[in-house]
Amino acid sequence: MSLDAEILCWINGHYADWLDAVMWTISRSKTWIWLYILLVGMVIYKFRNWKTVLLILVAFGVVVGLSDFTTSGILKPLVCRLRPTHEPGIDPIRLVNGYMGGLYGFCSSHAANTMSVALLFSLLYRNKIVTAGLMIWVTLNCYSRMYLGVHYPGDILAGLIIGSAYALLAFGALHRWVLPQAWAQCGSRHEVDGVAPQGGS
Repeated sequence: MSLDAEILCWINGHYADWLDAVMWTISRSKTWIWLYILLVGMVIYKFRNWKTVLLILVAFGVVVGLSDFTTSGILKPLVCRLRPTHEPGIDPIRLVNGYMGGLYGFCSSHAANTMSVALLFSLLYRNKIVTAGLMIWVTLNCYSRMYLGVHYPGDILAGLIIGSAYALLAFGALHRWVLPQAWAQCGSRHEVDGVAPQGGS
């Protein structure tokens, strides 16, 4: 058995009835609708310009769309790596609510999508507490996918890399073409970031 499978089996094998319900809830996308609404509100509050806000929200939509398409639309059918729940060559995976997921699992759309949102928002909002909270959210989502037995750690890692790459590209584009205008409207970049402007020549 590969190390990837051994780690997955260890995580999947350490369970509790109450934890089943928690991980099942965490893994559901609908659970986090309130968080997405909150993040939109925070973007509106921080930038306070509808054109800027609209472009930022479009950027979020693009990174999530690309992350999901790359993982589910391209890599899963291209790589054809069976999910642990469909793989006969490893120890039987313990199922929660009979959930097995789709046939192929490389790489994790959950990991890519959540990381793309969390990293892009963290780069834009620049608040340590917010960043820590979002990274905990990503970690819980990723762990829940392994707990449920539908992704190997390697699937998760690849998804995190893809989501991070798209977030960095989107932030680079926003930083070049959108954010300077927002900073100018607020008087300076430092005012937008919540830092007092510094004097100088």
